[in-house]
Amino acid sequence: MIRSELIQKIADENPHLYQRDVERIVNTVFEEVTDAMARGDRVELRGFGAFSVKKRDARVGRNPRTGETVNVEEKHVPFFKTGKLLRDRLNGKA
Repeated sequence: MIRSELIQKIADENPHLYQRDVERIVNTVFEEVTDAMARGDRVELRGFGAFSVKKRDARVGRNPRTGETVNVEEKHVPFFKTGKLLRDRLNGKA
């Protein structure tokens, strides 16, 4: 599902809301999650999962095409851990 499909589904299920308002709400939620993660905070959505940021240390990598060694800088990457309810639904337990 892509963002526009999510907006359309929410708008269809809530006919009392204008689609532009639903779009603004969805965009605000995504922006807040992104901003929180950019600050290094953890974002938890109960039953769905938790978003956090993990730090990857600098290392020496290898260019797969040439075999040449390259230095890979330290970086921060997003990490998602599923919640128990989501895991159970995916495995047919709920």
